[in-house]
Order: sequence, then structure tokens, then C-alpha cells
Amino acid sequence: MSKKTVIVGATTNTSRYAWLAAEMLTEYNHEIVLVGIKSGVVLGKEILPIQSHPFIEAVDTITLYIGPQHQPEHYEYLLSLKPKRVIFNPGTENPEFEKMLKDSGAEAWQACTLVLLRSGQY
Repeated sequence: MSKKTVIVGATTNTSRYAWLAAEMLTEYNHEIVLVGIKSGVVLGKEILPIQSHPFIEAVDTITLYIGPQHQPEHYEYLLSLKPKRVIFNPGTENPEFEKMLKDSGAEAWQACTLVLLRSGQY
């Protein structure tokens, strides 16, 4: 089943994990929405500017590729997307935000999106 996934910290840099996640999620037939600070196009999809808080409907998963120091300014926006779960990829762990998500009814996973996909746990 396809899970609409918002990639926060999307990038056109093909050596970054956020790009690899976009590629693998697409390969596994999950719909992706790219959100980041830099504009560009990844796999034919435009990166939406996170500063403009783009409206995104029916979000299943948010996968984070921005460090904890850059997350607080986006808490309210990310919570407004009402994700079912947020994946904190290695290096993005943030107990404060994880608690806020759990309090809102979302799941907070400390995991690697790539590993979850490869191991069938996504």
C-alpha cells in the first residue's frame, strides 16, 4: 500500500540520504512530496519551500533529514500536516519534538527510512 511521504530536507544532491530516500520511496511506489530550503527538482518533482508552509493533504509519513537544531522553527507546520508517523533518520533525533508528536497522536520512530524500506518494515 502506498504511503504518502513528505521528505523534509529534500535536496538535489544525489549523494545525500534525502535524495536516496526519494529515489527508493519512488522505487517502492510510495507517493513523495519534497519539502526543503533549497529549490530544485528531484526525480521530476519540485522541492516545495518549507518557509512557505505548503499545504499537503493526507500525509501518512514525514521522514526528517534536517538536524534537531533546525527543527523547532518547523514544529507547528509539521504538526499541522497531521502525519500518522514521523521518522527521525540518524542524526535528526529530537526528544522534545518526539514528545510533541506523540502528544498529538502521531508515532515517532527513530529509524532509517532506507533500512525500513529494504527490510519490508515501511
